Amino acid sequence: MTTAAVRVLLADDEPLFRGTVSRLVDATPGLAVVGEAGTGRAAVALAAARRPDVVVMDVRMPDLDGIAATARITAVADPPRVLVLTAFDLDDHVYRALRAGASGFVFKDITPPRLVNAIRTVAAGESLLAPSVTRRLIAGQVPRLPRRRLDGVTPREHEVLALVTRGLSNDEIEATLHISRGTLKTHIGSLLAKLAARDRAQLVIAGYEAGLAEP
Repeated sequence: MTTAAVRVLLADDEPLFRGTVSRLVDATPGLAVVGEAGTGRAAVALAAARRPDVVVMDVRMPDLDGIAATARITAVADPPRVLVLTAFDLDDHVYRALRAGASGFVFKDITPPRLVNAIRTVAAGESLLAPSVTRRLIAGQVPRLPRRRLDGVTPREHEVLALVTRGLSNDEIEATLHISRGTLKTHIGSLLAKLAARDRAQLVIAGYEAGLAEP
């Protein structure tokens, strides 16, 4: 049985860059471009019409910026995953994109193989952040907001969330807490439900807001 290709929508206001990424995606087995948008509003409309699995979204878009477009695209039932792609290495963009529902954030200087891997990663339901992003956010560069309450979260889940927030991988969390992969998945699934988080990226945001990234 043939596995269906991951359907990708590209949203970028630079036709040359968009065309380059389009050719890369279409040349990659298991991926297929189902639409291209040059404005934020066009991206929202095409996402509704074409039902992609992943939207590769530039932050700086005319008509409607990429972060606002991401919020609209992810507000529907069973939304596509959004991978934010930008040339601007700004913490505020990272935080707002994740709050808007993005599942990943990479920069435009990413290599073609890494971009393909990023698309596949978010399509598979995982989150993806550039390593430098997580380190700076942990250093306290995210906007200061009222402390979020973690109602219903058990002490062990609190430990797991703190480690997720600090950027540890599953292997590192298992080694730190001396738990199995199955147990970790159970804790993460419970956290997703209790915190109304769609994916690991949203858990990271919840952890920041709860102050778990602080030393």
